[in-house]
Amino acid sequence: MEIITSIHIQASPEQVWKVFSDFQSYPKWNPFVKKMMGIPKVGETIIVDLPGMQFKPRVLVYEANKEFRWLGHLLFKGLFDGEHRFELKPNADGSTTFIHAEKFAGILVPLFKHKLLNDTKQGFEAMNQRLKGEVERGLI
Repeated sequence: MEIITSIHIQASPEQVWKVFSDFQSYPKWNPFVKKMMGIPKVGETIIVDLPGMQFKPRVLVYEANKEFRWLGHLLFKGLFDGEHRFELKPNADGSTTFIHAEKFAGILVPLFKHKLLNDTKQGFEAMNQRLKGEVERGLI
């Protein structure tokens, strides 16, 4: 199962990345990822706080101005796994399409499908909107 959201931001990928990758500022503006700690380096484990839960995913991709992706598990692999990704796609007009998505796998996914398609997707969209606001407000 996969959730894919996106938003158009009137700023370059570099400008979006500057706000997005400032994890220290997340508590000030990010309603979905409340806190992120650790070094976002491929192969490293980071700590991510979401509403009501904390987990320790492994970084799969961290490419400045382009993509950040991690893989997390609930308790152990195969129970409830999530590959979370953030992509920044440049547009011809100098703006950016920010893609926020996650692929879910594991035996518990069917039990949480409704919650994922509603609450989790709304969380992604809320983060996207706030990121857009932070980036565009900083350009005024």
